Order: sequence, then structure tokens, then C-alpha cells
Amino acid sequence: MTFDELKEKALTLPLAPGVYIMRDKADKVIYVGKAKKLKNRVSQYFQDTASHSPKTRLMVSHIDHFDVIAASSEFEALILECSLIKRHMPKYNILLKDDKGYPYLRLDTKEIYPVITLAPKLQRDGAEYFGPFGTRHNTIELMKAISEVLKLPDCSRQFPRDIGKERPCLNYHMNRCEGWCQESRSCTEYRERMFQARELLRGNYKEVAAEIKEKMLSAAENLDFEIAAKLRDRLNAVEQLGKKQLVTAGTLADTDVVGYAERGSKACFTVLHFSGGNLLDKEYEVFQAPDEAEEAVSGLLKQFYLSRGIAPKVVLLPFELEDAELFAQLMEQEFGRKTKLRVPQRGDNMRLVELAQKNAAEEAERAVGREEKHSATLVTLGKMLGLEPPERIESYDISNISGTDIVASEVVFVGGKPSKRDYKKYKLQGMEGQDDYGSMRQVLTRRFTHYKDQTPGFETAPDLLLIDGGVAHAGVAVEVLTELGLTFPVFGMVKDDRHRTRALVTPEGREIRIDNNQAIFALIGQIQEETHRFAITYHRQLRSKRLKLSELDGIPGIGPKRKQDLLKTFKSLTAMRAASLMELERILPRDAARAVYKHFHEEDEL
Repeated sequence: MTFDELKEKALTLPLAPGVYIMRDKADKVIYVGKAKKLKNRVSQYFQDTASHSPKTRLMVSHIDHFDVIAASSEFEALILECSLIKRHMPKYNILLKDDKGYPYLRLDTKEIYPVITLAPKLQRDGAEYFGPFGTRHNTIELMKAISEVLKLPDCSRQFPRDIGKERPCLNYHMNRCEGWCQESRSCTEYRERMFQARELLRGNYKEVAAEIKEKMLSAAENLDFEIAAKLRDRLNAVEQLGKKQLVTAGTLADTDVVGYAERGSKACFTVLHFSGGNLLDKEYEVFQAPDEAEEAVSGLLKQFYLSRGIAPKVVLLPFELEDAELFAQLMEQEFGRKTKLRVPQRGDNMRLVELAQKNAAEEAERAVGREEKHSATLVTLGKMLGLEPPERIESYDISNISGTDIVASEVVFVGGKPSKRDYKKYKLQGMEGQDDYGSMRQVLTRRFTHYKDQTPGFETAPDLLLIDGGVAHAGVAVEVLTELGLTFPVFGMVKDDRHRTRALVTPEGREIRIDNNQAIFALIGQIQEETHRFAITYHRQLRSKRLKLSELDGIPGIGPKRKQDLLKTFKSLTAMRAASLMELERILPRDAARAVYKHFHEEDEL
């Protein structure tokens, strides 16, 4: 649709609440928004574009068509908006980079040897879950602290499978574990310790301490002074753990304080988590400054809480939000509890908001400083190469061993920083032997054919192409682009004796020295190392997978598909070897399962 057609369509929309969905030429969703009155809100995008921010103008320039979904109420529109943003992750919506949620600790006491594990979310699997906790790091530290206090295993061994197979690990000799992998240790005692761990996770320190103290006194009365001394040490550790209140971070924060600040082209959204007046954790997101701060904070709040599956009792805000009441309704509907949204004007709560605002401002200032530094580096790089500052840099590398498992990597830097969501890896087909030039030709042909076809994920053009190699590799890139009718700046990365890029080379063979400019040298070095790392990591994954599967060759009834199923289920050959016949029969037909079991246990039968 033309701009005038879009404008005309917007004017025909109803004056009713709903959601509008902007799409590009490839029918990809690029923006989702809600409106009290669809006609008024959508029409604004196609009126006076000069008043729009650069980001909005860019978004509007990519709109090919749009859809609307009318809603019966503004609240229904809010729910629709949240759902659509989560599903499509539109490019021009402000999105949280980390939406994995708060972690939990899982304990299933129905198992013979229960273990405490990290869990991303609650499951209805009969196990007991503790949390949610503030951060993944704090959760792991708490798990380690409880394991150390109760001398529980903190290694990768699985019980009862690994009992008696090897000598105790270093943790046993450091007195951090009581060697539960030894055959002499009792399963009953292990489970008793796990029940104590469960009580600690519930916050029942006094009960656990009383139980340990009773056993300590009993051991002393029976003159078992060695056991009494161990129990004494454990009692002291439990008491110290209670004093530190490590589990406090696992209770639902009663107050979240939101901060928002803009500095130059950057904005920062910050959330401080408080419980019982104590600061538990800080989370923040830095992004390009939006047109409307209120709209940005409102959108981020919805993403923040709905993606994490948790709601505090109170959320303190730096300013009023138009849809605050709707948001509170949504939180109550989602979590079954009311969340109060307040904008404090005085007192302690006001000081907390000021603290959050200060934190947000500091993070935004740091981001601006980093951006200015990167921008200056790109300007210098552009001058050295005779180009405009390259906003988007793509780098390519090939990895293989003697011509096997040939792969290629595409690494993307935007604004001088890695854009990992744009990284791509290629498994090359039809290559015989080691042919770096042929491999580079194939990967670039695939990448830029997709670009010409505007395949989703490949539609963005690079400002600069860097090829890991010399003048010949750069020449191959130019040949591919010419065949496809495309023109992009291409340079090869020439390395020194220490495998560091010392210069860039044109397809014509002219070298441009970069090791005399520290900033440029560091940037190109980072790009080269990241490209090589990404390629070699993918190559190792494929090679490891192939080697794992090769041991299954020749087993009757096991073809490529069943090999993949086995590896997907058991992850390693060690786990396959340890699997029972019953476990194998869950994913394989009976005859095939028996053949696999026999293959791994032939030595046991001899």
C-alpha cells in the first residue's frame, strides 16, 4: 500500500478500543500497539511525519500494510497487545532482552535420592518448588550454601547409578561433602539430610537447628564425641545461614521501585526489588530513547511482570501512567493478587523512587558514553576505508578439519557492538575436501540470495563485509555479489604471526594498516575473534554429534532418525550406556531397544 492508501485506510477505522498491527512488505509484524480510539491513534502515524522522532519515521517508512483487532474494552485491548508482542517480538517495540523469569529451586522427595535443582518456572509434576528468587546467581549461591551446610553432594554424579564406581571427589577431601558416592553411606541418612534442606528452603532454621542439636547432645551422652563434633559444626553453620537470611531473596519481594531516565539518545528502565526494607536485587534495561516516556514505561512494565510470572504487593512509579488501573486489573487476573501502583510525593517511598531514578540515569549516561566511543571509532574506520561510518558490519569465516564437517559463521556488529540475534551459522553441502574459496562462495551466495528474496532474517543490507582471509577470499566475495547484481564494500582481514588482524585488504590487493590505531585494531580484532569463535564452536558441535552417533553404527534397527532420538533424549553415550532396557523401550521399538542395550552391555555379559 502507498502512504496515501495507508492514510485513507486509517481514517476509516472505528472510534473504538483495539489493537493495531503494523507489517512490512514481507508481511512481518514490525510494531504492535493498543488504542482507546483506533482511528485517532493510527491516523497520527500518517499525518505530519516531520513531528515524529527518527525511530518512528523509520518505522512508518517500512509499513506496507496494517491490521486492526477491535476489542470490546480497553482492558481487552491491553491483554491482546501483551499477547501479540510476546508472540511476534516486533522490531520497533521496546523489548526486554531478558524475559526468562525468576528462577525456582525444585526438590522431588519421591525420588530415592532426591536432589535440589534449578528450575525456570513452576511445573505440576508432583515436586516441591521454592522461590521465586531474585536472580539466577543468588539462587545458585543459595543452593550451594545449603549443600555446604548439610554436606550434601555438589557434583555431577548421579545416585544410585554412580555409587561405588569411583573414589570420592575433591569435595569429600575438602570436607564439603560426606562422600555419599561411597557404598558405606546410607540412603536413609541421605534422605534425612534432604528433608533438612527442604526445611531450610522453607525458612525453618530453628526447627532444623533444634533437630541437629538434639542429635548432637545424644551423641555426646553416648560418648560418640567425633559424631557430636561434626553435628556441632553443622549446627553452627545452620545458625550462621539463618543469620545471613539468604532465603530472604527467595521470598516474594513486597515492593518494587521503578526508575526511568533519558540521557541523550539513550533511556534506561530500572527496577529495584525490596523486601522487608532490604534491597534484594536490581534489574535494568537500556534502549534508544522513545517518543513517549509514559508509553515506554507502560510497555516495559507489562513485559517485565507477565514474562516473569511474579507480582509484588506494591510497585512505586516515577510518574503517573494512563493505563495504571488497567495494568493493576491485568496483574490481579494473571496472578490472583492485587498489586498497588503508587506515585509517591514525599517520605521514604519518594526517596526510594529518587534512588531508582538515580540508578537509571547513571546507566543511561554510561550507555551514552559507550555509544559515543563506538560512534567515534566507526567514523574513523569509515575515513580509513573511504566509506561512510559502517553501522552494520558483517564478518564471515569457514571452519573444518581436513574437509569434514565444513561450516561457516556470519557474525554481525551493529553500532560497533555484537548483535547476537543476527548471527547465523551455515552447514555447507556438496563440498569435497578442503576448499575455502568454494565454501566462502557457497555461504555468501546463500546469504545474499536470501537478501534479494527478502527472506525474513536476511532482509537487512550490510554497510561493510569483512572476510576472514586475504585478497583471494575478498575477490570471491566480490564475484558472488557481482553475479547477484549487488554492490557492498568488501575487505579481507590479513593476520600477523600471532593470528591477529594487522591490516584490511581490498579485492584489488591494497592493504590498509590498522595496527597503528588502537581503537580500530581492537574493534577489528574483536570482530575477527568473535567470527572465528562462532564458527569453531558450531564445527565442534557438529563433530561431537557425529562422533557420538558413530558408535551406534551397525546396531540392528538403528538408523539416522533413531540415532538422533537417542542423542536428544540421553544427551551423551555415557547416559545411553547407563540406561535401563525399560528406559530405551520408551523411545524405541522393543527389538531396537534390546539391540542397543545388548550393544552397550556385551562386556558385562562376558
